[in-house]
Amino acid sequence: MASFLGLDTSNYTTSVAICASDGTLKQAKKLLPVKSGEIGLRQNDAVFHHVNRLPDVFGEVVNGLSEMPDAVGVSARPRDENGSYMPCFTVGASFGRMIAQLLNVPCYEFSHQAGHIAAGLYSAGRLDLLKRKFLAFHVSGGTTEALLVAPDELNVIKTEIVAKTLDLTAGQLIDRVGVALGLDFPAGGELEKLALCCDEAVKVKPTLKGADCCLSGVENLCARMKLEQQKDEKVARFCIEYVSAALEAMCRELLRKFGEMPVVFAGGVMSNAIIKRRLSSCFDAVFCEPEFSSDNAAGVAVLTAIKAGKL
Repeated sequence: MASFLGLDTSNYTTSVAICASDGTLKQAKKLLPVKSGEIGLRQNDAVFHHVNRLPDVFGEVVNGLSEMPDAVGVSARPRDENGSYMPCFTVGASFGRMIAQLLNVPCYEFSHQAGHIAAGLYSAGRLDLLKRKFLAFHVSGGTTEALLVAPDELNVIKTEIVAKTLDLTAGQLIDRVGVALGLDFPAGGELEKLALCCDEAVKVKPTLKGADCCLSGVENLCARMKLEQQKDEKVARFCIEYVSAALEAMCRELLRKFGEMPVVFAGGVMSNAIIKRRLSSCFDAVFCEPEFSSDNAAGVAVLTAIKAGKL
């Protein structure tokens, strides 16, 4: 049975996956360390940690593998745009090219964003959408963007950014508010737990410019709520409800502009149950399973198998 290796070295996760031609998948990933109280990593630190961790994560996936991969896929850039670059992705791309040369197999390059979308479709059992046009939201610590996605013979899919945040990403907002409330980075999971403890109603009104959103003001509003000694769980709920409302408003505007089509929500922020509940009540959308929502190499491995014509 043919198998396909995927590598992804994002700003916060080292990940490796193997996708077999029958659709089964094995993956391993490890978060990069962030010091308590800090809200991110410098790129040189991320590169250092990836170089040190990738061999161990790679070993977890290939241990017990009876046959070598038939092709290698890497996330070589953040987005499918000219000039899209981030140093941390060079680690996985370099390792992947070396492995491919050693095995004398093809090495395919994809964007981290395309990998997120493919992982979401794989986890939902909707890879069939790769054969048609659809709207995808990639919502994470580094990105809050809506993309028009269409089939592409060269790269499996092509993406066009049609809306985005004009300042903070949703993940940045959630992490900053979480750290301000004393939570560790990344704060998404713990902020959600805190928000679920809120039994008060919160009112939010997102700000859009066309289909783009603005989120930086929410950080200031949350800081003001904290100064007013409002409960931490209410601050957390306000933050998450605002992100939910902003994504809903963006999606409605884009569907109005481009017409009805399938909608996919992917990225680490979309593992939030509060956000998913609101959006699923508004749209007949595809959601990525939590295991595949955060940064991972699964989507890259899946795209590699499809590119090779084996999935």
